[in-house]
Amino acid sequence: MSDLNDLPVTTLQGAHTTFGALADGRVALVVNVASKCGLTPQYERLEALHAELGSRGFTVIGFPCNQFGGQEPGSAEDIASFCSATYGVTFPMSAKVDVNGADRDPVYALLTDVADARGVDGDITWNFAKFVVAADGRVVARFSPKTAPDAPEVRAAIESVL
Repeated sequence: MSDLNDLPVTTLQGAHTTFGALADGRVALVVNVASKCGLTPQYERLEALHAELGSRGFTVIGFPCNQFGGQEPGSAEDIASFCSATYGVTFPMSAKVDVNGADRDPVYALLTDVADARGVDGDITWNFAKFVVAADGRVVARFSPKTAPDAPEVRAAIESVL
C-alpha cells in the first residue's frame, strides 16, 4: 500500500503538490464535493468544522467530482468562485477528479480500500463521502455522503487522531 501523504494532488488553482503537503501535517477530513448536489449545503458545516478545529491541527480537503449526476460541471474557476461566494470556503481543494472507475484519482484508489463502520468499502456511492485521515496519512474512518460533517461519530474519529 502506498503512503497517502506521498500521492500527487493538483490543487484547484493548478499547482502540483502531494496529499501530505496539502494537508500540511494536519488531520484531514477528505470529502468528494459537488456544487449542484442536494448535499451541497454540507459545505457550510465543512467550513465551520475547518474553522473550529483548524488551530488544533485539522483541515478539510475537498475533491470536486463530476461523476454523480453531472453535479460538478464547472471549471476550476467556477468551482472556486461558487465555494467562496456561497459558503466562504477557505479549506484547500483539489482540481476536479474521478473518485471511481479507470481514471480514479490515486488518493481515492487508497481511500476506497477503507471500509465504513458497516464494513462497506469500494466505490464511492455519491457526492460528500467523508474520510478522516490522520496526520501520518493513515485513513482512520469512512462515512457515508449523508452523514453530516459535524456528526458525533465524525467528530469522534477526528478527535481520536488530533
